[in-house]
Amino acid sequence: MENKDVFNNKEEDSRLPSAEPPYKLLDLKLKPPKKWAAGVPAVIHSLDQLVLNASVLRGGRALFSMNQFDGFDCPSCAWPDPDDERSKLGEYCENGAKALAEEATSKKIGAEFFRENSVYDLAKLTDFEISQLGRIAEPMYLPKGGTHYQPISWDDAFAKISEKLNALDSPNEAIFYTSGRTSNEATWVYQLFAREFGTNNFPDCSNMCHETSGYALSRSIGIGKGTVKLEDFYDTDLIMIIGQNPGTNSPRMLSALTKGKKNGAEIMAINPLPEAGLKGFRNPQEVRALLNKPYELSDLYLPVKINGDMALLKALQILVLEEETKNPGKVLDHDFITNKTAGFNELVEELKRYDLNFLSEECGIPVENLREAAQMIASKKRVIICWGMGITQQHNGVEMIYNIVNLLLMKGSIGIQGGGACPVRGHSNVQGNRTLLINHHPTTEQLDRLEEYYGFKVPREGGYDVVNALKAMHEEKVKFMFCMGGNFLSAAPDTTFTAEAMRKLEMSVIVSIKLNRGHLIHGKEALILPVISRSEKDMINGELQHVSTENSMGVVEWSRGVLDPISEHLINETHVACRMAKAVLGERSVVDWDKFINSYDAVRNDIEQCIPGFEDYNKRVVQKGGFYLPNGPRDGNFNSEFNPGKAAFNITAVPDNSLAEDEYLMGTTRTHDQFNTVVYGLNDRYRGIFNERRVVMMNEKDIEKAGLKEGDHVDLFNYDDGIERIAPLFIVVKYPIPQKSTMTYFPETNVLVSINNVVNGANMPASKYVRIKIRKHDPDIFKKIDDHVIAAAGTSLEQP
Repeated sequence: MENKDVFNNKEEDSRLPSAEPPYKLLDLKLKPPKKWAAGVPAVIHSLDQLVLNASVLRGGRALFSMNQFDGFDCPSCAWPDPDDERSKLGEYCENGAKALAEEATSKKIGAEFFRENSVYDLAKLTDFEISQLGRIAEPMYLPKGGTHYQPISWDDAFAKISEKLNALDSPNEAIFYTSGRTSNEATWVYQLFAREFGTNNFPDCSNMCHETSGYALSRSIGIGKGTVKLEDFYDTDLIMIIGQNPGTNSPRMLSALTKGKKNGAEIMAINPLPEAGLKGFRNPQEVRALLNKPYELSDLYLPVKINGDMALLKALQILVLEEETKNPGKVLDHDFITNKTAGFNELVEELKRYDLNFLSEECGIPVENLREAAQMIASKKRVIICWGMGITQQHNGVEMIYNIVNLLLMKGSIGIQGGGACPVRGHSNVQGNRTLLINHHPTTEQLDRLEEYYGFKVPREGGYDVVNALKAMHEEKVKFMFCMGGNFLSAAPDTTFTAEAMRKLEMSVIVSIKLNRGHLIHGKEALILPVISRSEKDMINGELQHVSTENSMGVVEWSRGVLDPISEHLINETHVACRMAKAVLGERSVVDWDKFINSYDAVRNDIEQCIPGFEDYNKRVVQKGGFYLPNGPRDGNFNSEFNPGKAAFNITAVPDNSLAEDEYLMGTTRTHDQFNTVVYGLNDRYRGIFNERRVVMMNEKDIEKAGLKEGDHVDLFNYDDGIERIAPLFIVVKYPIPQKSTMTYFPETNVLVSINNVVNGANMPASKYVRIKIRKHDPDIFKKIDDHVIAAAGTSLEQP
């Protein structure tokens, strides 16, 4: 295979790649999966991360300020903090401690480090190795054809951005990506600059996680957010968790589940994998919980097949209707259905088409278990249904959420205390980004208000989401990419396609606190702009500032760092956006960017004037616990797409998931030592998988039928679009997962997710629904693999 110049090295750089073979496997260790989450091990592993990142003093001190009323918002997940009292022992989880340890590290890298380490060499490191290098201490620039990043001043960095942006033939040749860590204040000035520049190209992390939720909920109930408060979990009858693993993805959710359970709630878990966080919980802050056996969570666990959720949800609706027939007026809320909804009679007629035995076979759940689940729902009024990316990242995820809403509407369980819809959002301010107009398709009303208030002509043409941005980059319709945080390369689907698209850019710019693979697969020129972290003090004109974020339940609260910045060369994200705006737009801008640079209060004043629900923003955000944004459905007011003033029942179809004899459905997931694309370690201790990430979890019967055994080395293939996509050298792990369903870790298998395998309507990658084939490992397989995949995987280019 030809050794391509995948790292943008100069042509005259003739160094040979490393002689080590690519995709080296480590010494995999397997243990029985855990039956409970958290407890003392979570505390120990949190402390381990502080030691590993050389942040015992910095990080340890900051932990006690994280998520406190006068502290800073956790940089990890978006699970809400209690409104009333917060634990003085620490209002954080293992994930949050790991995230803080990484950003509070005392290790840092700057000019000397990059002078000694080429992009070529750094790209051969694993994601975990890259994450351990330390904080980026100063702005860095990679010139066209360069091999090493070199230091650059902030003024020169913004001048280069200005030169590139102002040379474009159209503002739409630029895209502006946003990560969920970006504060409300930085989000506002960032989108304001890009719109004054002239584009709505705002691909963001929502496009890869919960775009499906926003799309489905806005069309069925009238708002693209959940409808519950944290306190609803404490006083409810039934909590259903579908396609969500709280023990790893939102560990603080376990406390809410436990409190609800103690107050009489039942919990139903629906997931292909029997996750520890769905089974039991030991609260590390309660001595009794540590001494006694774990608190049992799920009353019923349904191991659904991958993409069997639709059939399961259909079956539950049918069986709930049956229970209503047996007990007229005692199961459904007919007043609510009549006065608040539309389409119920049509739904009832549509459900009559389905045979219960067929639905049972499609979802993999026996009829008797489906009946047990339906009876739990039928006998309860206050029902909360939670879901995660196990639902949103399937090709029919929108339709699945329609069916979740159907169940809630049947019961009249939206708009009441202890009931409602709860999409469990990922990153800490991803919802705030969308509220503050990081949206490639903003409404006419939103754009009208911007234009009226600021006085510049706002672009009206819809912009690119992530999938369409990648296609436009590939076609060279987009030449410039700015990333306000995140690891776009590793988060995006179809690694080969994404890497090729990134390398066609004239310039890529990434705002970061630490190095990631996105800095190493880059445009023809590249900039790294390092900023202060959320846990660090943000000083402006000698005064300590606060920013704000919105959690997954619509609470806006302040956040103020407590640590000294790791380097004097760092600035904050708001200043990055404002200084970029000044450099690019110059005197043609009508916005007073200096006002925003000198005062976050000024930013919030403008938000208040442009976005409903932010009245008295500066006053309310500093109140204890912040404030809730308006939520019509939470208050019983609905406004679905085609039924003004009402919520909508929706009719959907059960998909054909038939597979060839040698085909499987694959979902991607994260390990317990990982948050989004950030890899904290190599262990997935709840699932009992240690020291290796290149594994494929398979049903024992599937392994035997395929002529394999646990520990075998295999290659994974996808053939969507007539293209052979290959993820080589994985280890077979026997796991309790339904037959013909498999699970792997991302981003290792993102290469198998076609750019065209998307969620209908939401157009986000369907990474939980990938058709694959599994074959015994062929040592010659590397001769067939595109160099982009090897580079993006962090491995050598030389083939064995």
